[in-house]
Amino acid sequence: MTVADAKVKLKQEFSKDFRKYYWVPMFDEHGYERHTCKNCGKTYWAVENSPGADICPDTTCTKYSFIGKPNGKPMDYIETWKAIEKFFVKHDHVSVPSYPVIARWFPGMYFTLASIVAFQRSMHGKTVFEMPHDRIIIPQTCLRFNDIPNVGVTGRHMTNFVMVGQHSLYDKNKPNTYWKEKCAELDYELLTSVFNIKPEEIKWMEDVWIGPNAFGYSLEYYVKGLELGNAVFTEFVGTPDNYKPMGQRVIDMGAGLERFTWYSQGTPTAYDAVYGPVIDKMKTFVDYNKSLFENYSKISGTLDVDETANITKERMKIATELGVSLKDLQANIESLEAVYAITDHAKTLLYAITDGGLPSNVGGGYNLRVVLRRALGFMDKLGLDITLQKVCEWHANYLKRMSPRLKENLNEVNEIIEIETQRYQTAKEKSSKVIARILDKKEKITPEKITQLYESEGITPELISEAAKLRGQDIKISDDFYSKLSEKHMTSKTKEKKITLDLKGLPYTEILFRDESLLEFEAKVLKVIDKWIILDKTAFYAEAGGQDHDLGTINHIKVEDVQKFGNIIAHKVSSAISLKPDMEVSCEVDSKRRKQLMQHHTAVHLINAAARNVLGNHVWQGGSGKSVEKAHLDITHHSSLNESQVDKIEALANKMIQKNLKIEKIELERQEAESKYGMRIYQGGAVPSKELRIVSILDVDKIVDAEACGGTHVSKTGDIEEIVITGTERVQDGLVRITLVAGSASRRYREREAEIISESKSILQCKEEELVKYTKELFVEWKKVRKESKKVSSGDLEKQIKSSINVLDANAKELISIASKHKGIFFGTKDKSVIITMDGAGNIMKSLSEIGVKGGGRDNFAQGRYEKEPDKNDIKLIKKLVGLR
Repeated sequence: MTVADAKVKLKQEFSKDFRKYYWVPMFDEHGYERHTCKNCGKTYWAVENSPGADICPDTTCTKYSFIGKPNGKPMDYIETWKAIEKFFVKHDHVSVPSYPVIARWFPGMYFTLASIVAFQRSMHGKTVFEMPHDRIIIPQTCLRFNDIPNVGVTGRHMTNFVMVGQHSLYDKNKPNTYWKEKCAELDYELLTSVFNIKPEEIKWMEDVWIGPNAFGYSLEYYVKGLELGNAVFTEFVGTPDNYKPMGQRVIDMGAGLERFTWYSQGTPTAYDAVYGPVIDKMKTFVDYNKSLFENYSKISGTLDVDETANITKERMKIATELGVSLKDLQANIESLEAVYAITDHAKTLLYAITDGGLPSNVGGGYNLRVVLRRALGFMDKLGLDITLQKVCEWHANYLKRMSPRLKENLNEVNEIIEIETQRYQTAKEKSSKVIARILDKKEKITPEKITQLYESEGITPELISEAAKLRGQDIKISDDFYSKLSEKHMTSKTKEKKITLDLKGLPYTEILFRDESLLEFEAKVLKVIDKWIILDKTAFYAEAGGQDHDLGTINHIKVEDVQKFGNIIAHKVSSAISLKPDMEVSCEVDSKRRKQLMQHHTAVHLINAAARNVLGNHVWQGGSGKSVEKAHLDITHHSSLNESQVDKIEALANKMIQKNLKIEKIELERQEAESKYGMRIYQGGAVPSKELRIVSILDVDKIVDAEACGGTHVSKTGDIEEIVITGTERVQDGLVRITLVAGSASRRYREREAEIISESKSILQCKEEELVKYTKELFVEWKKVRKESKKVSSGDLEKQIKSSINVLDANAKELISIASKHKGIFFGTKDKSVIITMDGAGNIMKSLSEIGVKGGGRDNFAQGRYEKEPDKNDIKLIKKLVGLR
């Protein structure tokens, strides 16, 4: 069953008993009656005998009638929020600041899509609601990307918006909580007393809201055709086919701050009201007929690109209604719509990048790149003499009273957008060539091809259309291209554990490894499943959070693996024959392995803090791994790291090690942890527990880093001893991997480095200070040989082999092994031998030297056919030349 079908089914059920679900006492008090729309059949509540009471307020049936009619004294965006906040605080609500727009606290969700998401948490695969106060009002900035084609067109759609969240967890035993009756009463009073809206102008639509595992009925309130808010009463848990009442019901009223501001000012579009001085500046770049656009705006609210098969056809109807030609209408609105879209997209990027989101070609970053390149495309088309960064700066200045963090992070926002702009320009330059090549081959540019070009080449549909027009072809771009593309990247996949064990009926395992010093303990065997042992308690760390599991012994039997299944930990042993349920066993954790894993895990936290300090606040952990050999940290960053950045990160991390900073590990209730440390604690993603273990690195009273982490850690940074960054690589767009070693692993790394230097000196016959010079010379020579090798033909191959035949003083098996290692073939007799290889000369020379070949100079082998391995004819020729049959 689709969500749409489920909503229809539930609405029918709730409507059968509408007085139970949709009626509230406030309706009777103020003269509201239930109606059925004579046009569409939807049900709603309106003041009896009021003008238009027989028509529902949905935009499909009611046109906007507030445009051009400010509501009393118009309020700007910030003033509107302050008025709403003041009202709810007066009614015992606590005002809570907006949470980040990147929702790292909830699994599978990239962006904060609604105000209630700020209070959604995951517990063992189920969604729970946790609020810091009984009554909350919050101006939650949200990002949504399913309406991209509508942005700028309808006057009301945006990719960013502030959802004014009015929330309460209803508990009949808590007098400060409330249910739907109080909610509707408060919303009615807000509309009539704060915004001076007449009761007969307010209509309440009946609807249904469906979430991940919970749902409820709702009342949407409209004024003069504009939906201002939606009060959702989340009462049920389960699915539409199988559900039951929740233990704790949720008031989830979400009102649009943009809608209230728009209604207050009565401007042609919401953009004109919401973006204040920013849109005023942007509109100076285009010419348009103000009167015509205002009349168009009153009707354009009914447009929806997703639901309208042909937007041009719909505009033609509007043009006819307005008494103008379609050409004149489009000339007046399209450039203005582009300006609106640019302004919207800039604000979205400003919030997202400030909160750690990066434009990329994966995950939620994909949506950010879509809006960024769409905005740049519009700017190119209009020939605007400003940068996207400047628009972001205007937004930050205007919003500083509400969101000061935006101005504080402008430098990073500017840097990231500059990099993305350069990438866009490169794609733009490439597009004309790519499209020309496709059209020359007479290939069709299908919707699938357009998607492929965007995903693989970064070429936007607008660039494709523009490049095609230059060659006299008209390419039709689907209106919902960006919507469909963005939806593909809105959710993430979670890895499933492949091992399955029957653990039904077993109690949760008592965890002892929180005390990292506890390495020996006694426990009781609860169950034996093949080689898997479940104990009543354990100090063995189970593989989790990227950290490898502990090893050790249970009754002197080797422990080979430790895994966690929910709240139960299982141990895999080398042999379980002697272990039986109810046995008391003696257990010991491998102390050397534990220490190394602790050093590596804490080192990863330290490198994360150092990287954030060096590169900027956009750095978040995107993944990590900790083994005894090495560790790695994936950080969100827009570009590959250069040598200077790596050196600074490593130096800062080691400076903190030398300061021997305290590492604090405490257990806190989730709400208390979030309040004390902020949302940066979710570096490793969502934590499915009501109680969090916070690992913080403290420099006196200053918090260097604080993360929700269940791994094992050292007690002071000095215990890490040393961190060496061994390499970095860009593992995917927007994600850089830093590989490192710490503690005893760093000592082993240093020792190996010394060995390599010694070996290199021996091979190159030079002093240590000459290594760089000789290595550079060898590299230059290798590049030269490689370049020449690509030109090898069959004739050259014959000539090369003839001049290369020589005796290699080595065992044939060793030479065959070397040839295989370097993607080649060895042929030889007692006095003649040759290696044909696809690898570089320097690599072969090194391998020959390693096995002590005396005659292993450059002329002792031939190289040929670099594009592929030798074919049958080549092998036949080689054998002939070497003197073999």
